[in-house]
Parts: sequence; structure tokens; C-alpha cells
Amino acid sequence: MKLSFIGRWSLALFASLALGLGTTSCSVGTIGYMWVIGQEYNQVAAFKVDQYSGNLTAVVGSPWSTEGSVPVAILVRSGGRYVYVINQGENGSSQGRGAGQTIALYSVGGDGILTFQQTYQSEGYVSKWAQMDSSGNYLMVLDQYSPGLTSSGLYNGPNTDGNGSITVFQSDPNTGRLTLVTNTQTQVNAVNLPFWEVGGSPVMSKTLGSCLYTVNGGTNASGQQTVTPFTIQSSDGQLLYTTTGNIAINQTTPGTATNITSINGSGSYVFLTDAASNVLYGYESTSACNLTALNGGTTSLTTFFPDTQSPDYTMIDSTSKYLYVADYSNSSTLTTTAYSDLSALTINTTNQELQPITGSPYPVGSGPTCIVEDPSNQYIYTSNYTAGTVTGFQLNADTGELSDLTKGSTFPTVGKASCLAISGAIS
Repeated sequence: MKLSFIGRWSLALFASLALGLGTTSCSVGTIGYMWVIGQEYNQVAAFKVDQYSGNLTAVVGSPWSTEGSVPVAILVRSGGRYVYVINQGENGSSQGRGAGQTIALYSVGGDGILTFQQTYQSEGYVSKWAQMDSSGNYLMVLDQYSPGLTSSGLYNGPNTDGNGSITVFQSDPNTGRLTLVTNTQTQVNAVNLPFWEVGGSPVMSKTLGSCLYTVNGGTNASGQQTVTPFTIQSSDGQLLYTTTGNIAINQTTPGTATNITSINGSGSYVFLTDAASNVLYGYESTSACNLTALNGGTTSLTTFFPDTQSPDYTMIDSTSKYLYVADYSNSSTLTTTAYSDLSALTINTTNQELQPITGSPYPVGSGPTCIVEDPSNQYIYTSNYTAGTVTGFQLNADTGELSDLTKGSTFPTVGKASCLAISGAIS
């Protein structure tokens, strides 16, 4: 078939526009971009997510250096144009930062290509996690050890009380660059502190609306792990301690040691994983940034999934109906080889109780550490630390059931995959 001059001109114009748009939005058949950090080589890998199959295709030029060592978290700024990688650093302690403890900023180009911009430094020692507020204007980095007060009266030395800290940065929407936000509520020698203190040995933090919750590995006088709650001021990024103080986590069996490995949530629901007793603790986040236990708030995973061991991460889907739990290992008597899986449960919207989803648990690569849902809500992926892979599933929105992707569900990545992040069209 021959095209008229006008037809050929129109087709050429359309192609030119498509190429131009390709620098700021997903290419044809691509619904998003995924970035995976690996601790084995301190690299970040990029993938295109196929709209029709969920298949992952490596981005040209990937992987890139994380510009630090031991990457532990990766975040995408709202709009998808900037990515932050949080590097823990090597051999850090309460006495000082480890080599390579950095916050690396990247700009996102066409097809999800990352271009390194610069690094920043949080105020504490041994970075553990990071979150952005709901507006995407503030980045909050969690460190295991807070700075200590030096003889000169400055907070720039070893930790003295065992507590952790959060450093807050304002993120520029046009460049992604970070500016330190100081703590106007607490001053030393008339100088604002450059951090907010949390409980001892913090593990992970989670923003939910205007609230920020940090789960602490250390225990209170009663031997309970705690959660430090804050209210986030959207106008200036200040973190306000709530009147509740640290919230004690009610143990399944009082006096029994817990090992809370993660805190996550969506909507008003918050769930904590206890790897020591294979339990989920369920809470509802209040407007005052307090946590109240859900009905039947403590759920034993082994009641539904007898072979489950060491849950270490949770994710609630975009509809707040389904809860997915990454289980680091599974002790099935049907095989002599331990493996990892993903437990799936429905959240009853009437009484908040959890029930297992048919077909669950679902096998994943060894050592799952993070879970994400793609922007179109069709697929779910886990990063698998030990295997150095990503596992993908197709999500049934009506039932929450997961099934293998049509073109294969396992994708090799950058070794010791510690976490992953996903973004839709870049705007």
C-alpha cells in the first residue's frame, strides 16, 4: 500500500513526536522502570517493565556504581526524574561512619538510564533505611547511631546513648538536590540539632500520610521493642514527636524475645514482621500518629502456612485488600532444601482480620528482602538477596492470587539484591 504525501508527512511527524516523548515517558510497551541495588558489587541495575507480560529487560548501560558501599535502600522521587541510593558504608559503628556511607543522587533519562549527580552525607552512623514524605519534598534517612555531643558542644562525634537518628533533607523538585533541614525543636548552644533522635538500634521506618514510624531493635525496660512516632510538617519538613512517646510492641508471649525486621503499610494499616516468632503485628495509624492494634492484630503466620520461617518484609497492594509477606526461609518437610516464599493474605475490610489466599505461599528466589507492585497494579516483584535475582508475578486484582509471568519469572540482577524500587512514566 502506498501512502500519500500527507500520509507520509503525518507518519513522520508522529514518529518524531514519539521519539521526543520517549525522553520523558515510557517507551512503547513499557509501563515502568525498575532499579535494583546489589551489595555484592555496590551496583544499581535498571530494567524496563513490559506492559503485556511483566518481563524485565535490562536498560542499556546498566548497571552503575552506587557511589558508596553496602547499599541498603533505594527511593524514587515523585515524578520519577530522580533516584536516591542509601549506602550504609563498611565497618561503621557508634564510633564513626564506615567507608562509603553516602546518599547518592541520580537523574533519570530516557529508558530509565541513571546519571550520577552527587553524593550527600546523613548526620548519623550506619545508615539503615530511608523514606520520602507523601509530597516527595523531603527525604528522611534513618541511621543506627545518632551523633553524640562533643566537648565543644557540637553534635559531631560518637554516640553516647545508644539511640538512632533521622536526618531530614529537602529535595529540590527541579534538580533533586538535597538541603539539610535542621531540628528547630531542639537546640544546643543556640544551634539547631541537625537530626532527630529515635529509639535504640532502629531497623526500618515507614511514612504513612503525615506520619513517620520507626521500629527500634532495642528494647524498653519491659524488654519490648518499640516504635518511635512522628508527625511530619509538610510546610518545612520538621518532625514533631507525638505525645504518645515510643509505642511498645505487644509480644505474643510476654517475656519472649522478638525480632521485628520490618514495618510497612498502606492507607491506615501498619504491619510489623517478627522473624523470631513468625508473627505479624497489625495496627491502624490514627490522625495523631498513634498506633492502635487491629482486631485480631497479632497473626501467627504458621497457623496458615506451617512451614514459614523468618518473615522479613511486608507489602500491602494499592487497593489495601491484599497483604504479601516475604519469608526468608521455609522449612517444608517435603524437601531437604530450605527455600524462600511469598505468603499472601486478604485483609477483611470489615474486621481487619487476615485470611490466607488460595495457592499461597508462592516460591521466590532465595532470601527475599523487598517487595514492589508495578504502577499499573498488574505485577508484583521481590528482590532476592541470596539468589541475586528478582522474582515476578502476575497479580489477580479480584482475588489477590499470584501466578507466574508468561515469559519467565526469574531475572538475574547485580548480586546480593538488597532492595528495589519501581517508577511509572517519567513526568
